[in-house]
Amino acid sequence: MKNIRIFTTEKYATDEYTKVKANIYKTHDSFLDQDAYVTSISFEQEPEYGEGTDSSDISQYPLEDILDKYYVAVEDFYENLNDGSDNTCYLEFTGSSMEDIENLLQIVGKHVYNSREEIDGQTYINLIIE
Repeated sequence: MKNIRIFTTEKYATDEYTKVKANIYKTHDSFLDQDAYVTSISFEQEPEYGEGTDSSDISQYPLEDILDKYYVAVEDFYENLNDGSDNTCYLEFTGSSMEDIENLLQIVGKHVYNSREEIDGQTYINLIIE
């Protein structure tokens, strides 16, 4: 993932969202019946790292590792934006704490990818953020 940027969607201007910090919004998660914090980002995938070739095919990795590292989930896939029209992907992330979203936002402007490493015949996948 490269060219990771903040994406501010129009839905954040509705009554369902309250801005609590720069690029972080509070909403109510009706499924879990609790407050949740959300943010959205855009990024480009890198096929040379095994990622998808367009926005209609967002790769599982490194996305899954990002979700695990920052204790967040994908809330909105923005299907209308990610219909394969270009290389830029859009996702909304949700977390149960504002700190989780703050930590996630540390990847903005960075290069994020998975690296394979062979040690004693075992393959290890490392999440690299640089």
